[in-house]
Amino acid sequence: MPRWLGELEKILDAFSGDSGGNPNFRLFLSADPSPEVPIGILDRSIKLTNEPPAGLKANMKRAWTYFSKEEIEDKDIKVKSILFSLCFFHSTVIERRRFGPKGWNMMYPFSTGDLRDSYLVMNRYIEQSSGGKVPFEDLIYIFGEIMYGGHIVDDWDRRLCIAYLRGQMNENLFDELELFPFIEGKNISFKVPPPNSYEKYLEHIETLG
Repeated sequence: MPRWLGELEKILDAFSGDSGGNPNFRLFLSADPSPEVPIGILDRSIKLTNEPPAGLKANMKRAWTYFSKEEIEDKDIKVKSILFSLCFFHSTVIERRRFGPKGWNMMYPFSTGDLRDSYLVMNRYIEQSSGGKVPFEDLIYIFGEIMYGGHIVDDWDRRLCIAYLRGQMNENLFDELELFPFIEGKNISFKVPPPNSYEKYLEHIETLG
């Protein structure tokens, strides 16, 4: 609402006039960086920024710890493995944005909300399958065409997104799937760990080079 911010600045000026205002009054604003935010509002504000962490490991830790231990600890082992792979996928698509047009052809607004909603849908699917075969094709479509894919407008970017998901969302997920290829002479191998405790998953993330 950039055009209205000038009016907001006048309202704040009125609050701080001779009549004063309630000393307990606080105004919280959230916004993307924009040159249209009036200088007067910026000058009288305490500014906090929340930027995504840099690096695949940092993104992975942030994605996994978004979910609480209480929420994940007693989940079905399939849910844990799929969620771990989903966190890796989320971290990968977020990290690619750092490389500009070499990562994605457009700057897509992928967010933790996409990860959260994907988890909720996946969890419901697993509960409905009642221990049966995991509907990976359905999950790939939902994640790649609706949740994350809903942001994507470039056909090549969509193909890349689906390719990532097909490499990470399959039956091998339950047999320590390699999330990216091992390069001989370089210790960068990273696999989906066997089902374990919440903390053990975090420890495994720390091994990510």
